[in-house]
Amino acid sequence: MKIAFDAKRYYHNNTGLGNYSRTLVGCLQRLFPDNSYMLYDAPPLPRTFSLAHKAKREGCDLFHGLSNELPLRLPDNMPTVVTMHDVAWRTFPDMYHAADRVIYDFKYGRACRNATHVVAISESTKRDVMRFYGVPEENISVICQPVQEFYYNPLPAEEAETAISKRFNGSLPRDFILYVGSINSRKNLISLIDALALIKPGNRPFLLVVGNGRAYRNLVEQRIAQHKLQNSVSIATDIHNNTLLQALYAKARIFVYPSFYEGFGLPVVEAALQQTPVITTTVSSLPEAAGPDACLIDPHSPDAAEQMAHHIAELTADNELNQRIGKEMEQYARTHFDPTLLTNQMMQLYKRLAGNI
Repeated sequence: MKIAFDAKRYYHNNTGLGNYSRTLVGCLQRLFPDNSYMLYDAPPLPRTFSLAHKAKREGCDLFHGLSNELPLRLPDNMPTVVTMHDVAWRTFPDMYHAADRVIYDFKYGRACRNATHVVAISESTKRDVMRFYGVPEENISVICQPVQEFYYNPLPAEEAETAISKRFNGSLPRDFILYVGSINSRKNLISLIDALALIKPGNRPFLLVVGNGRAYRNLVEQRIAQHKLQNSVSIATDIHNNTLLQALYAKARIFVYPSFYEGFGLPVVEAALQQTPVITTTVSSLPEAAGPDACLIDPHSPDAAEQMAHHIAELTADNELNQRIGKEMEQYARTHFDPTLLTNQMMQLYKRLAGNI
């Protein structure tokens, strides 16, 4: 088969959507090398509208929009697939300008309705696509997001220590808890700061936040100052090295991800693959990503910070519990999010849509 991809985020995005695109295409190339994979970068308007027609003229059997959208003009005789990652502009609208919400609703809703088939990266996203855009259930397949493959290979302890030492030069305490992700209102980081403040200073772990943000980051820093936690929290905005990030996941005592909404929750799986126990929430896709052994809290509960503080204190104090949950979460992640399994699911879908089965 000759498969075409809308690859603008493959080339131009260094975070979630770009990682999804590069990881999926890389796995397809490795596992199914006899196929041809055509990566179409977004051309200037108006040629973007006819990108799928260009792929059809060049002999492609199928067109896959990897990041929520498809070209506006689609050929009648070529199957099209769109991967929907989330519908956060609908489920968490306060984070988006009104004009952006209108644009996303038009582009992404149209892609869902016009695609031959929709791939949702979680059951939660599938439900959202059905709810907001009226896509029939039979037109949606849940194929979870593959994690970058290096996370499946344990990092040698010495290499991890070296990477952390080189970046932090001894300033990062040996026992620390970790958050990785954007610093915005949907991620609910203030709740984690409130939870830390509830733990007695002698038992309080150090929190490393890996990520960046704007207005909400200012609110987070104000809350840190309000609780006088400046010596207990550090925000690192410059960590883009894969080895260092994997080392932080592996060496963290706990990974905490208190988000209000996720299309999948990739950092949860990345942490679990390093045998690091996870505290996350009961909402959207996060229970799917974390599995049955994670510590889950209701982020909308009035006592969410108290719940989080309890789990942090427990997992910090109890080594046996910490290690058991970490190992169980790793096993769940390896079983459910194996790249070979997920890539095979995608290829079976391609073959079915292209009429090769």
